[in-house]
Formats: sequence, C-alpha cells, structure tokens
Amino acid sequence: MNRHFRNVIGVRTCGALLLWAIATTVWAADGTSRLLGKIEFPNSGATEAQADFIEGVLYLHNFEYEDASAAFKRARTTDPNFAMAYWGEAMTFHQSLWSKQSRDSAVDVLRRLGRNSEARAAKAPTQREKDYLHAVETLFGMTDASKRLTKFERDVMYRDAMQRIYETYPEDHEAAAFYGLSILGVGSANREYTTYIRAAAVLTQVWDANRLHPGAAHYLIHSYDDPVHAVLGLPMARAYSKIAPAAAHAQHMTSHIFSALGMWDDLVDANETAINLELDVESGQGARSREASHYAYWLQYGYLQQGRFAEAEKLLIAAREQLDNHPMARERAYYGAMYGRYLFDTGKWDEVDKWAAPEDVEVPTPHYHFARAYAALQRGDTEAARDHRQYVRPTTEGNPEVALREPVVNVLHKQLDALFARANGDKEEALKLAREAVAIESALPFRYGPPQAAKPTGEMLGDLLIEYGQAKEAVAAYQDQVGLMVRRTNTLLGLARAAAATNDGTTSENAYHQLSTIWHSAEQDVPGYKEAVESSD
Repeated sequence: MNRHFRNVIGVRTCGALLLWAIATTVWAADGTSRLLGKIEFPNSGATEAQADFIEGVLYLHNFEYEDASAAFKRARTTDPNFAMAYWGEAMTFHQSLWSKQSRDSAVDVLRRLGRNSEARAAKAPTQREKDYLHAVETLFGMTDASKRLTKFERDVMYRDAMQRIYETYPEDHEAAAFYGLSILGVGSANREYTTYIRAAAVLTQVWDANRLHPGAAHYLIHSYDDPVHAVLGLPMARAYSKIAPAAAHAQHMTSHIFSALGMWDDLVDANETAINLELDVESGQGARSREASHYAYWLQYGYLQQGRFAEAEKLLIAAREQLDNHPMARERAYYGAMYGRYLFDTGKWDEVDKWAAPEDVEVPTPHYHFARAYAALQRGDTEAARDHRQYVRPTTEGNPEVALREPVVNVLHKQLDALFARANGDKEEALKLAREAVAIESALPFRYGPPQAAKPTGEMLGDLLIEYGQAKEAVAAYQDQVGLMVRRTNTLLGLARAAAATNDGTTSENAYHQLSTIWHSAEQDVPGYKEAVESSD
C-alpha cells in the first residue's frame, strides 16, 4: 500500500513533554483514508518526528512490524537523538506471540543510539524513557543481569521490568498495554488460563479508558480466544476491525474470537478483508508476504465450514501453484496444512493425488503426509499408509500453527495406529487407540484457530463408534468435541446422525438446525446438506 500521510488530531503540553493524542490516518493510492487507532504516548522527541513515531507504535500494536520499523526509522532520521524512536524500532524485532525474536538486529538498532547503556540513557531526557530503554535492553540481553540468559529468561525479566514501569506510571496506557502483552508473551508456549486472565485484567484498564486503542483490543482478543472465554472478547473483535481497518493483521485477528465461537461468516469476512489488504497490487509482493498464507489458511477453513468447497479448492490451487515458484518453507508448510484440511473436511479422498505436491518438493508440515496416510487407509492400502506415516514427524519449519511439535505429532501417530488396527479387523484395539489419542490431545494446551490435528480426535472416535454400531457412545464423543470446537460442521453432522440412530430427536434436530444455519450458502452436494435442510423444514 502507498502510505504517506499522518494526521495529528491534537497536541497539549504535559510538564516538559508533549502529549500527543494521535489518530493515524494513512492514504491508499486512490486517496482513501484508513485508520490505525488512537493512543496517547508522552515523549520528548522533536515535534517533527511525532507523527512517524506514533504511527510506528500503532503499527507495533497491530503486529504490522515492517511498517512499524519503517515509521520508527523515519522518526529517528528526523530526530537522530530521539531515544524512544530507537526503542520502538528495536521492539519490532520482538514478535513475542509469534515466538520470533531477532536479537542481533535489535542490538544493532540500539547501538546506533549509543555505544553502551550509559550513552543511550543520556539521550533519554526523562526517567520514564530511561526505564523503557532499560526494559528493552533487558529483553535483548544488553544488561549485566540479562546478557547470559536464555530467551525465555530474558522474556520473564522483560515482563517484570514492564510491570515496574506499569506500577510506577499508572497513567501510562502504553506501559499497561506493553506489560499486558509481555504477560501473554511469557505464557504463549503453554496456555494457562490464569496467565491469560492476568493479562486481561491489565489490558481491560486501557480498553475502558480508550476504546480506540488498537493494542488493548488486540491483546484482549489474544487473552480471550478460547471457547470458554471467547464471548468476553466478542466486543473487542467487533470493535478492532473498525479501530484499525488499515492493518491486515487487525482484520484477521478478529477471527480468533469468531473461530472460538463458530461464527464462520464473520471469520470468512475478516480473512477476506485481511488478504485484500495484504496483497499489494502495485508492488506485486503481497502474494509472497509473511502473512498472506496465514490468512488464506484460516479463510479456507472458514469456507469449508460454510460448505463452500469450490472456494476452498481455489485457495488450495493457489497454494499448490506456489510450489512451482521457488516456494519458501512457510509457503510449503501452509500448502501441506491446506491440503490436509481440504481432504479431511470435504471427504474427497479421490482427490488425494490431484493436489499432491511434486515429488521434488519437500512439504515440511506433518499434516501433508498424515492426510496421505489417512487416505491410503481409507482405501485399504496399508503399505502406502505406512510409507507416509514415517514422514509424519515433528518440525519447526513454517508458522508454529502448522509446523507441529512432538506432542501433536504423537496424537497423529495414535490416530493412524487406530486406523491400522481397524484395517486389521481389531475393533477393540482401534477404539482403545482412538481413545488414547483423545486423552493425549485433551491434555495439550488449547490452541486457537483451525484444529491442530487435521482430523480432531473426538470426531475420529465418534466416526469409529458409529461404524462399529455404538451410536450412544458416538453421541458422547461428538458432544465432547463440539464443546471444544464450537459449531464445527463435520462434528455436528456426526452428532446429528449418531443422535438420530439412538432416537434422540431433540439432539439430532438441534445439530441439523445448526448445520442448516451455517450452510445457508453451501453447495448442495456437500455431504449432509440435504439431511440438514430436510430436518430443518
């Protein structure tokens, strides 16, 4: 996008500082104005550098790190001694909720401000700004106390430093926002509800004071994006897309809440908007951006839930075409996840080879070979299934949501082992292994968004139980699964059929009614579509 105009809404003095209340306006090539949000961030930088600095902070809150970095660079170019501009640029290299940190790059930026902590602190006129600099130096191991620590240990020290700033300057909403984010950053690897609610308690103060603050809305969504708490984040999700319509990530982020609540129409709208913002038609670079594949993955899941298989297939085709164009690891990983998602959610196992990757292209995500092994077992080819199973293994290539680690891969292995037992005619072993898969997955930390296991374990267990004529037990399995993944259509369809088989008309009709509502724009050949429509008439 062609962003080149910032509009200062208001300025007032605050002691020796200028207190800037800015709603950043950016202009697209067609002259359309777009907003990023509104914050107040007292600082001692030059007046001429303020618009760029505030724009950088707003982009930082919206996780638009490249745009944030560019804005902070403009600010420090305008005012070479503007300490907080260097702080902001360094912060763009700490992408905590993405488990990504570029320490060397951040250190290089801070050393441009001064060769050591004393020299940098000398350029920060206020104690508050010195405190922010000390916190970021702690984060990147530039203090005596943090320089020999691991990343996680430094993250903890940074969180504690931000807590001190938050407590020292209670009127500083930016301190509160970044402190709340630091709590989430430390707890992102293992989702404990107490940690996330602790962050929410801090962030709610900012939200209540400023309903246009992008960080407050954004980080509260992260705090609440699980099925139990998602309803608390719905007001923020509704607001965030309007707070920062210029930020593609902000548009996508709302779908974290929509996914947890099974609001598929809203999820689709959010990610369609995000993709349109991400794709830069002028430069032609958007299609290869860091986030385009991420948004497409979520959008495909939304289309599949809506029963719009043709639209989901188009996204798979686009991902497949990238494999012929020097694909990045990220693109190969997302392709593999979308490939598996398409097969599992459409049931079109006859297309397993149609969209397969070229033989010379390595697909790093376990989803790909898991789907191919599953498909082989569906057609009774255990030899091919075993061949693919050996490639279902942990990886760190690509985004963490599709580059699965060992605990989730163990779930996939257990699912395949259950199907091998089924292929061997061992019903008891198949059900035993399927239940073990459910137990393993249920013990893992909750992960927002599309299912980490392409075939949710409770859904798989329900399918096996139906096949073995145990409809009552299948109802329980599907109900447990739909409690974890609200309004997931394949689970609802299994529940409707299993309940009907037990003569539980109320449960069956309720599930079919939900399906008919979700599938208001579905293709009529979607499995279960006619059942749902007829049951709801």
